[in-house]
Amino acid sequence: MPEACRLESAVQRIELDWLVVFNIYLDAYTRDNRAAQLVRLRQLVEAEDDRPVLLVGDFNLAPRPDDGRYDGVPSVFTTDVDRAPFVELLARTGLVDCTAGLAPTQYTFSRMVRGRLSEFRCDLALVSDYLHPFLHVAYDHSVGVGAARFTDHSAVLIDLPVTRETTTRQERLFDLLEVRAAASVSGKGTEYHPHKTAMTRSQPSPFARLVADVLVPKMEIGSVLDHGCGLGADVRFYRDCGLEADGWDPHPAFGRQQEPDRLFDLVTNVFVLNVLPNPWERIKALKHAAQFVRPGGRLLVVTRSPGDVDHRAESASWARHHDGYWSHEARGTFQRGVSVEEIAALARRALLVLAPDQCVLSPVPAACQALFIRPA
Repeated sequence: MPEACRLESAVQRIELDWLVVFNIYLDAYTRDNRAAQLVRLRQLVEAEDDRPVLLVGDFNLAPRPDDGRYDGVPSVFTTDVDRAPFVELLARTGLVDCTAGLAPTQYTFSRMVRGRLSEFRCDLALVSDYLHPFLHVAYDHSVGVGAARFTDHSAVLIDLPVTRETTTRQERLFDLLEVRAAASVSGKGTEYHPHKTAMTRSQPSPFARLVADVLVPKMEIGSVLDHGCGLGADVRFYRDCGLEADGWDPHPAFGRQQEPDRLFDLVTNVFVLNVLPNPWERIKALKHAAQFVRPGGRLLVVTRSPGDVDHRAESASWARHHDGYWSHEARGTFQRGVSVEEIAALARRALLVLAPDQCVLSPVPAACQALFIRPA
């Protein structure tokens, strides 16, 4: 069973593997109480430190004027008193109202009040912005109609990319050592071993050559950190090019767990995000990489493309797992194609800004690339 606790009278917190779900029921009677609950809810979400979250339930308000109607005209039940903290909740925590774009507006509450029809879209699903493109959210209005009705609210249906565990979890998230977790659809314990995707190369990667041939002369780069360097072939190449270069990797066998004690002009993160098993691990990896970029310096992120991974998954019959696939379940290796847009959405949580000079990145088949700046 998922771990659950009651944080406030209006909020239940549920841990669903890498995702935190807040089950919401805000005060149905006073705006001031709803406003205070929304402020507290924002504080609870901020305390999750960018962990993926889903807020779902009855918010007892109309997010927009057209979301609430009484006798065919916009209702005055919701005002700026409770609407403003709702807007601030979305803006400050990077949440998206998943059903706001449905047209026409779908009301989730319908009741006759004093002989007049009251309709509201008050049952909401709010999700971290970087998850929004990959979720399917819809309303089921059938639960409130006909002889079998048991409520005058609609149900919220959410398709989440979370693979539920069937064995006891061996808890050890990406704490800058190694991702480990139990779980597979088949029921046998499976541990994540992202280091097993590291390639044994004697030659530098195409992206190391991009750094040396293009980024270094164009951006006056003198120091480079290869974050997630594996066996270190690119680090050796950078040093041979006369750069001050270092490498870091969480896997003990690679011998590069010691964190650098300096900042770098450029940090590279190549084929790391796509082997991490969920968005929370990817955000933590980017945050860790960003802390070694000097103010005004750059971070280069490279991933396998969604098209490449999906094609390989289909041809090799990879098993689905979370938002990606087991590329080799027995070895515990995971793959997900990560687009430039997804990289950028995750990088915002690491306070990185997309660099304006993306044109310097030459296209590479089956890969996605993005260049970021750490603001001064």
